Amino acid sequence: MRLLHTSDWHLGRTFHGASMHHEQVEMVDAIVELATEHAVDLVVIAGDLFERAVPPLEAVTLFDDAISRLRATGARVIAISGNHDSARRVSMHDRLLAEAGVTIRGDVGRVAEPIMIEPSNGGEPVAVYALPYLDPSATAAQLGAESEGAASEPSAGHPSRPSHDSVTRQVMSNVRADLERRGSPRSVVVAHTFVTGGASTESERDLSVGDIEYVGLDAFDGIDYVALGHLHGPQAFAGGRIAYSGSPLPYSFSEERHHKVVRIVDLAANGTATNNTVRLSVGMRLRTLTGRLDELLVDPSLADAEQARVKIVLTDDDLPHQAMARVRDRFPHAVELRHEPLGRVVSLDRASIRNRHREIRPLELLGDFWTDQHGAPPTGAQITLLTSALEARQLPEIA
Repeated sequence: MRLLHTSDWHLGRTFHGASMHHEQVEMVDAIVELATEHAVDLVVIAGDLFERAVPPLEAVTLFDDAISRLRATGARVIAISGNHDSARRVSMHDRLLAEAGVTIRGDVGRVAEPIMIEPSNGGEPVAVYALPYLDPSATAAQLGAESEGAASEPSAGHPSRPSHDSVTRQVMSNVRADLERRGSPRSVVVAHTFVTGGASTESERDLSVGDIEYVGLDAFDGIDYVALGHLHGPQAFAGGRIAYSGSPLPYSFSEERHHKVVRIVDLAANGTATNNTVRLSVGMRLRTLTGRLDELLVDPSLADAEQARVKIVLTDDDLPHQAMARVRDRFPHAVELRHEPLGRVVSLDRASIRNRHREIRPLELLGDFWTDQHGAPPTGAQITLLTSALEARQLPEIA
């Protein structure tokens, strides 16, 4: 059997406020084309179908189009809800869609109900178990893991709370029991989680919420292939038997050097998985440019960044006047600017400024800014001047 493994589409996501819808349309086109080209029996989407629980209409429409087109290639489609999704919303019509060869699983209570896939080459059916994102407390309550003592280890520092690892092991125990009842056919698990050893980026939402977030690789022992979602960088473990496809588009500058891929996995008659990546070349590139403003604006080697999303790190001693406007004259898709003079760091990250503004008094905030700009705190006379300026004009809220 041959399957295409993708995940973390995050339909409806923006990049620093800029819509990514056009890029996500290109992404869907590319994945549909690959499913056709490689004649896959199954397409799995391992969670985070949407960016948020209530996605915008254009994202829902794009997902509907994607699923319809993927099914039209002849492949079965299995998707699960991730931690960004509303499990109830995305799986509302799961039972009805299953009759048409599409499974969108969000119900934790059905994790041990496999989708049996008949390979196009006539081989034995493959049991695919779709595990939506397992919120530790909710999953333990639904499966009765705590009351039956089935959860393995509680969270460190929170002995009464189940962990991601413990609920995953309980679910996988149920999966293995079902496999045994079926005579141990070839098996695939689709899951949305953070396994031990995985490398994260700035894009993923933290799963811990005070609990242990990691799941041990051995939780998936006995499964022929484990298709994971959540981490945005493609990575594989256990000789490729357990793998993340990563997101098909970069969603933060921490993914600037990623090669975005889908995985084409061939499952042999004996259950051996051969795992290959196919690169996706869609979406705008990301570039981080560091240097003095006057140099960045004329450097001919940076011509390729003019059509990329750009983060600028200025090393000028003083922040140049209208720096972002001047940057965008050359790099129209610049979305972030930081001022980091050599030897000291000044961040223009808006969220950081907003949070800092709420924590301290305006005069302290202004004093911090003065220190960052001049390399020394304001003197007594300068503090008097700043105080007078504050009293003469009420500062607006930073939105």
